Amino acid sequence: MKLSTSDLCYSTNDAELVCDVNLALEPGVRVAVVGPNGAGKSTLLSLLAGDLHSSKGSVAYDGMDVPMLPIRQLARSRAILGQRQAEDIAFNVRQIVEMGRYVYRNDASVRPGEDERAVTSALEALDLGPLENRLVSSLSGGERQRTAIARTIAQETPLILLDEPTTALDIGHQEMVLRVIRSMGRSGRTVVAVLHDLNMATAFDQVILLDRGGMAAYGTPEEVLDSRGLTEVYEHPIEVVQHPLRPGIFVLPYTEE
Repeated sequence: MKLSTSDLCYSTNDAELVCDVNLALEPGVRVAVVGPNGAGKSTLLSLLAGDLHSSKGSVAYDGMDVPMLPIRQLARSRAILGQRQAEDIAFNVRQIVEMGRYVYRNDASVRPGEDERAVTSALEALDLGPLENRLVSSLSGGERQRTAIARTIAQETPLILLDEPTTALDIGHQEMVLRVIRSMGRSGRTVVAVLHDLNMATAFDQVILLDRGGMAAYGTPEEVLDSRGLTEVYEHPIEVVQHPLRPGIFVLPYTEE
């Protein structure tokens, strides 16, 4: 599914949180959204999801204006991972992941066993099989995060929107999530992820650098993540060098002794 925006803006209380964002994302592309706190990253993701209606401009899926889509069609078009996950709920891990399949209930076109396959596949992708019968309230923060990501994957939509997907994850599970994102891209699903880790953003196809709600830069990681631009936007000295172990770049904040 192609995701596009035209002159997208969102204002509230006399503050412009997102302004003049223009995108044309092809199916299968993986896009990282980065920028300092308050740059408008989560607001942009909510606009792309249709959870917020723009003050100006538009968001479209395959040319169809998102606010005009019926709720069921919208839920089958995009899956969303928010920043905060519920903790004190009386559901186990498998039940939470099964909620990603709710939009397909009573749909005669869904083959028998399809829901089970999608849920089991998502659990396996996030290494949650051993935890599937655990109550979510008994999990660590990282385990809850992986459960929420698995629910998003099980929804099997062509567009995946992730707000800080690696929050609370150790380095091994961060890499696991990146592998899952790469796999979704190879299968033709578009992924847009808000990230704080600039080095993680280098693993994506494209990067959007936001600053005060506008796009300071948009392109490949090598085009967007340069020392001068990052230093200006983050208001902190940042060096970008060639990665010592693989092709690509590495981002280093500079701190004087």
